Amino acid sequence: MSMNTYRASLLHFAARSDSPKDDYIYIADGLLVTRNDKIEFIGHYKSNINQYVDGTHHDLSGKLILPGFIDSHLHFPQTEMLASFGEQLLDWLTDYTFPVERKFENKEYASRIAKVFLKQLYRHGTTTGMVYSSVHKQATDALFEEAQQNDMLLIAGKVCMDRHCPEWLQDTAASAQRDTADLIDTWHNNGRLKYAITPRFAPTSTPEQLHALGELAQQYPDVYIQTHLSENHNEIAWVKELFPERKNYLDVYDHYNLLRKGAVFGHGIHLEQSEWQRLRETQASIAFCPT
Repeated sequence: MSMNTYRASLLHFAARSDSPKDDYIYIADGLLVTRNDKIEFIGHYKSNINQYVDGTHHDLSGKLILPGFIDSHLHFPQTEMLASFGEQLLDWLTDYTFPVERKFENKEYASRIAKVFLKQLYRHGTTTGMVYSSVHKQATDALFEEAQQNDMLLIAGKVCMDRHCPEWLQDTAASAQRDTADLIDTWHNNGRLKYAITPRFAPTSTPEQLHALGELAQQYPDVYIQTHLSENHNEIAWVKELFPERKNYLDVYDHYNLLRKGAVFGHGIHLEQSEWQRLRETQASIAFCPT
């Protein structure tokens, strides 16, 4: 068996409580022990090192070891266009995002970008990500293949959108359901990989597509769900025009069985009180950046 010991300052998040100061453990002179690439022990160095003398020792004194970061909202196809300026969300999608995503129909290109994308995450200490792929099934395969080579915990999904985007990026209700089911069967719980059913956001899916994806959500109750919610006022107004029969933006997803524990909604900046309440009732989450 392969055992490694590391001496460093350790920051460990052992539990969750109502008091943030009780949520972590900090050990100034700590010992971390791994066996066969899994953490076996953490504690104080001096009082425990004699139990692990047979391991390969790494002295990282003066450095800090902490758990890998988790990023709960990432767009794999936007790797090449980071920091492209758009005045509003909908213009930004049309001018920058959709043209770049078209490239991902080529799996060789998608595989090359997947290597860059994951390497950038590792460089910044991010070891787990919840990721939107492009609309292309083969690009999602490429992303999962690269993550699997690194034994990464990755949650990802093929974006589904069958309207209000360029025709060359559209799928259909039937193809989205079929491709998503195939990807779930291939990748969900394959090693450390997980799948997320991924309608881009309500305006780019017809009711038929949302219904089809909701059927999958019921068929696979342990699969994650990810989409966008209430990022700006124009988007919210558009959703109300497209779905006038629904109470609010979140209710669109709720109606189509896409609201539950394990559903993660990007942004959620402008929410009605009833939406907050419904999120709490269903134990759904928001991936929100305070900047």
